[in-house]
Amino acid sequence: MDQTYPRLVGDIGGTNARLAWVAAPGRLPERVRTYACAAHESLESVIRAYLEQEGLDIPPWCAIGIANPVTGDRVQMTNHHWAFSIRAMRESLGLRRLLVLNDFTALAMSLPSLAGGDLRPVGGGQAVEGEPRALLGAGTGLGVSGLLSSGGGRLVPVNGEGGHVTLAAADEDEEAVLRLLRRRFGHASAERALSGPGLVHLYDAVCELRGVAPAALTPADVSHAALAAQDPACEQALALFCSFLGNVAGNLALTLGARGGVYIGGGIVPRLGPWFDRSAFRRRFEDKGRFRSYLAGIPTYVVQAQHPALLGAARALDELS
Repeated sequence: MDQTYPRLVGDIGGTNARLAWVAAPGRLPERVRTYACAAHESLESVIRAYLEQEGLDIPPWCAIGIANPVTGDRVQMTNHHWAFSIRAMRESLGLRRLLVLNDFTALAMSLPSLAGGDLRPVGGGQAVEGEPRALLGAGTGLGVSGLLSSGGGRLVPVNGEGGHVTLAAADEDEEAVLRLLRRRFGHASAERALSGPGLVHLYDAVCELRGVAPAALTPADVSHAALAAQDPACEQALALFCSFLGNVAGNLALTLGARGGVYIGGGIVPRLGPWFDRSAFRRRFEDKGRFRSYLAGIPTYVVQAQHPALLGAARALDELS
């Protein structure tokens, strides 16, 4: 009998915390519950609430993917106020093992398990087995990761903070928007445009360039108005979002040599549907001069699976030390 089961797994973003239960080897995460981070004082309180609501005892093992760098014992979330010591939380909860990893590292770990309707291809290209895979996705922030295969077949996720690379422009319209972002933030990182707040930043910039006053819109308001063709400024903001994302995705593919494919997750793009497919994303992805043909051969996919990061967190407990 495997003494590491049952297991608790979590996917913690800046807005929502999602927890699930893995009852036994080979079982998928189940009993999924989502909590608003703002409604709880700490991650530990969310975990305790989940176990109480589900009538579950403390499991022996737990893995948490969190939207934050994990570089040591102390975790301080970038887009939320939660902070904790991994060791102290493990001891307080009575866990034998607590693995805390970046949420996009967890999502990267799920990629080998995704197939069929879990993925929607955008553009052409053919994945090469065993080659690196790249992953990025916009939500509360911009997550970036990748997945490598070692010689022994073991999966090696890429840990980094690629969402904070410097954003680049591909034409004069994008440069005009970037100038406004630099004026506002100093450093115009990719996340300043490619996130929920970033979508609003793009909308505000477009309105300024058009000489109109921006409305007080949420990211959902901007994307909804764009998809419904109700507001030209919102449409332009979302078009810029997709274009910038294609540029960043192409840079990531070149950096990792991601001939195993580039995967787009996060909370924004999967909701855009065919609008995203028709956008400039794929054109910008391939538009890298002499390496256009190299990138044309790399497939890009939108991750449509439900709760893939939970699946990746569960896999990480067996794959990562």
